[in-house]
This record gives sequence, structure tokens and C-alpha cells, in this order.
Amino acid sequence: MQGPDTPAAGFELLIIDDDAERRQSLHTCFAFLGLSCHAFDFVTWLQQGKRFDFSAVGLVLIGESSLPIALGKLIAELDTQRVQPKLLACEWPELSSDDFARHGILGVLEPPYRYAQLLDWLHLCGRVHAQREPLALQAEMPGFVGQSRPIRDIRHLITQVAPKDISVLITGESGTGKEVVARCLHEHSTRCSGPFVPVNCGAIPSELLESELFGHEKGAFTGAISSRPGRFELANGGTLFLDEIGDMPLPMQVKLLRVIQERQFERVGGSKTLEADVRIIAATHKNLEVMIQDGQFREDLYYRLNVFPLEMPALRDRLEDLPLLIHALSAQQDEGVPLQFHPTALASLQRHSWPGNVRELANLIERLGIIHPGGVIGVAELPPKFRHIEDPQTPQSDMLAWFAAEDDERVALDSIKSADPEGLAGRVCLPAEGLNLKDWLESREQLLIRQALEAGGQVVSRAAKLLHLRRTTLVEKMRKYGIERQ
Repeated sequence: MQGPDTPAAGFELLIIDDDAERRQSLHTCFAFLGLSCHAFDFVTWLQQGKRFDFSAVGLVLIGESSLPIALGKLIAELDTQRVQPKLLACEWPELSSDDFARHGILGVLEPPYRYAQLLDWLHLCGRVHAQREPLALQAEMPGFVGQSRPIRDIRHLITQVAPKDISVLITGESGTGKEVVARCLHEHSTRCSGPFVPVNCGAIPSELLESELFGHEKGAFTGAISSRPGRFELANGGTLFLDEIGDMPLPMQVKLLRVIQERQFERVGGSKTLEADVRIIAATHKNLEVMIQDGQFREDLYYRLNVFPLEMPALRDRLEDLPLLIHALSAQQDEGVPLQFHPTALASLQRHSWPGNVRELANLIERLGIIHPGGVIGVAELPPKFRHIEDPQTPQSDMLAWFAAEDDERVALDSIKSADPEGLAGRVCLPAEGLNLKDWLESREQLLIRQALEAGGQVVSRAAKLLHLRRTTLVEKMRKYGIERQ
């Protein structure tokens, strides 16, 4: 029996009490509020052993025991599978206030049992239950990575709406993973054994979209040399995912609305009426409500699609998920060892605005995996637009610069030798009194650096290219000689 206008809590109640009258009273009260209740005395409960299924239990009510059993031992048995929220139906003198918090005891439920009081406790337990549900199902959604609050909320909503055979509208910026969510909804629905058929409404020319969705008969139009089923037929018994629904032309919106309302359609050029046994999930990065005001989207179609809205968070709003996403995307690389990211590189990436969201991150990981397979990624290895902090200068950095300078000088010498094997060009005669070779070479090096800067318009990267040096090497030499751009 359920009270008027009182929804079920979404979890079950376990009552353990040797006071039969109170046990029955509590059972009646909570059953009236819509809960499925399991009520036992202590002897019967202990006989259950580990056979009792706690998976749906969201609250345990503990009354008095006529057995010489310590409450701590009972609670340890209850929490074997996981810690359960608990309420005491009577006082247990052995407990202190610290014990309440340690054992997950919310408080003491004393008679008379008031409606508002019971709802408060159920609301609190419901929040605990809802918080756990996405965590428990994370392993079942391997493509849905993250532990941030926005993602946990989305995961919870997926578990709530997936079993319901209703339309879902997924909104969010491009690259946020709307198709991943659509697939999760399908895989956790009653239609999971049926096909999942995606259609990008923005990628199909408007004149072909009707045929793509509903199919066509032979001779329906020029080029229709044979009959062809549409996406509605291919998705029969499963899910049809209409991506970028905001790009659908208005005339096509009218036809789609009719199919959603009547659950029937005809192929282009055909007269036979076909049943549309599909669940529709739509997605868009556009603001459909603004489009309705501008006359670009039908309001009646919007309400047919938007039965249950899901808004995907942008990556910049869940940056705490970045390390998990990077690890998951690196593990998906086709070859080699996953990339490792230095903390400074992660800090730099967390300062990026991510306009392309997870898709932009996936592209970056793929690019880095090609250039640095199995490597450790620091700030210097990131593309320039992702470098939002300076690469810290360390003794290792100085050593790296030294090796780079040595390599550059060796390459330069090799190129000179290959161009002038006899060493005739630019031959210098040694003065009779001799010279300081180091000073002489440094003066020539300074002269060439200044000439390269002038030729490169005082742009260091251009000058480095002219001198066949790395930019960092040239910067070090300019610092050494005190050369500044004019």
C-alpha cells in the first residue's frame, strides 16, 4: 500500500526487531510510503546467514534483541557486503555518540512515527543510495570514464532512464560524448538485444534524409534502382540514435513528428504502412529552445523528443576527470606502452579551455602516441597551444640543453664537411703571434647569430632555422652572449 502522491523511495527496507508489535507498526508505516520491507526477529534473521541479498537495501532498522548479542557484532554482519545506513528503533545503551558515526547509524527513530520525520530519513537514505548506484555500475559502462560530480550525476540518470522505453534528448557541446551516452542507454535498456542504429542528421543532404530514415522503393526517384530499407526498419526492436537533430530541415521534422506520434511510416514511393518499433534517442549541440523562437525547430517535435533531457558537461567543467580520461585514452592506443604524463604536463593540460572537449583530448593523445610512443610527456612535448605553464628549469634541463647544443654543432660541422670536403671555403690564416681560438670562435658565433636575427626579422625561431639550431639552443647562446633582439 502506498500513500497518496508519495513516490517509492527506490530502495528496500530491512527491519530486525524482537518487539513484534513495533516491527509490524514500522512495516505498516514504511509500506504505506511505498517501500518494500523485509521484517525479521533476531532469531529468524540470524538463520538467514549470508543468503539475504543486500543489493537493493537502502536502510536497516534495528530494534531490541532478546538474545545476548552485541550490537557491534550485528553491525559487522550487516556490513559484510557494504556499509548500510541504519536507524535504531530503540535505545542501545552500549553505544556512544562516536559509535553512531563509526557504524553508519543515522539516529534513533522514536514513536510516534510522524509522516514528515519518516520522509526526512528516507530522503537522506535515498541520497546515499543514489550516490552509490553510479559507482556500482561504473564497471558496466567501460566507455564512460570519470568520477567527477557531473559525470556521476549523468551516470545515475542513465541508470534511471535506460530501462524506461521513452525518448531521450542529449544536449551538450560538440565532443562531450553524446553518442557514448546514447550507447550506454541502449546497452542498459530492455532493447539491448536489438540493434543500435546511429544517424547523423547534419551529415546527410536534406533531399536524401527522408530516404535514409524511411527507406525507398525501386523507382521512387532517379537512381533508385532497387528497394532499400531505411534506418527506422534497420533499428526495429532496438534504438535509433538521431545525432545533430538540430540540423534536420523543417519539412523533415514534420514527417519525423508523425512517425513518433503514430509509430508508423511508409517508404519513399511506397504505399505499405510499416510499424516503427524503435526507441528514439536524439542529440544536439544547438540550443533547440532558441531555434524554436527563431522558427527553425518545431516546438511539438521538441516536446516529443525531450521527454527526458540529459545535458552533457563540458570537459572544462570536470577537469578532475582529466587524469582518468588520459589513462583510458592512452590504453586504447593500438601499439606499444601507454603514454605517461609528467605532473607538470597534467597541470598544463588542466589550464587548457578544451573547446573541443573529450574529442580534442582524444586527438591530442593519439598525436602524442604517434610522436612519442610509450614515452613520458612533459610540457615541452605538448603542442604549443597546450603549454599553459613554463617547463621548469632543472639541472636535468641544463643537461638536456647541453646535449642538444652538442648535437646541433655536430650536425652543423657534418653539413660543412659534406658541402666543402677540402675545407677550402672561408680558409683563415693563423697570425704569426697566434690567437685565442675560443674567443675567436665565440666572436664569429656572435656575429653569425646577429646576422641570422637580422635576416629573420628578429624572430628567434626563424634565426634558429637559418643557423640549423634548435630554438632552445639558440636562446641559450643568446643568453650566454647577452644578445637581445632589436
